[in-house]
Amino acid sequence: MPNSKVALVCGAGGFIGSHLVRRLKSEGHWVRGVDLKYPDFSGTPADDFVIGDLREPTVWERILDRPFDEVYQLAADMGGAGYIFTGDNDAHIMHNSALINLNLLTLARERRVGRIFYSSSACIYPKHNQEDPESPNCAEHTAYPANPDSEYGWEKLFSERMYLAFNRNHGLDVKIARFHNIFGPEGPWTGGREKAPAAVCRKVAEVKNGGTVEIWGDGAQTRSFLYIDECLEGVSRLMNHPNFRGPVNIGSEEMVSINQLVALVADIAGKRVHIKHVEGPLGVRGRNSDNELSKRHLNWAASKPLRYGMERTYRWVKEQVKNPRAK
Repeated sequence: MPNSKVALVCGAGGFIGSHLVRRLKSEGHWVRGVDLKYPDFSGTPADDFVIGDLREPTVWERILDRPFDEVYQLAADMGGAGYIFTGDNDAHIMHNSALINLNLLTLARERRVGRIFYSSSACIYPKHNQEDPESPNCAEHTAYPANPDSEYGWEKLFSERMYLAFNRNHGLDVKIARFHNIFGPEGPWTGGREKAPAAVCRKVAEVKNGGTVEIWGDGAQTRSFLYIDECLEGVSRLMNHPNFRGPVNIGSEEMVSINQLVALVADIAGKRVHIKHVEGPLGVRGRNSDNELSKRHLNWAASKPLRYGMERTYRWVKEQVKNPRAK
């Protein structure tokens, strides 16, 4: 195909990465995926899939063996609140993710690498801007003075600056997006690394009509959630923009409380559920995507309501609960 590209997807065995591989293949590109594992829930359409540890420089030397038009760096040590906010995994999160990014940028200077996409996170935003669940402030320019609420956020912010420094000093063509709670089918739904949409879907799917689901905290904490297909459209527009580099938010502006999220999933499931509030790791009180920058530069904003994605995600999680295929 005349417009086909050669692309590398790092983290291709993960949730967003596996969906990205499918999208790139549907656009006619040659795609190499790399990860510690294959995708958990379906096969990969990648032309080549390398099982390798991206913390090791030798793996990068092996996979960057040809010119790549695009490199998508999504590989990171990450998870939901039960992984990030306990404090038990902080050293792993910072060490593992920083090594991956350092290895890529070091070798990209020497190899023929075109455009590099880096997936940052809304977790970089200051904790003090997200204390009011009704009016969090997550516009891109508010990232400084820096005060993320987790080591995950600090590492992401450091890596943003590193990618931009390599752009300034070494001419690497980088693009940076801050993801806001991406969800959808084929994401982690149990085991501790799942995020709120999948966790709520699992709890509702497991409970009988009229039963009780446990929610961490008072449930008044707010978030916005972006369906995977919308996320990939935002990434595509950023990567195809001739000069806008970011960082830019890729998220939804439809903010809901966790209590409202439970009510939405229960309605989709056709169940009555009671909520029991329990202690647990929470993160910030409120977070919502500010999409003014993405609208201005990418002509992009989330186009579908939260219910659209949650219906599809609940159906998928319900099937996993019935017949689990992964840990």
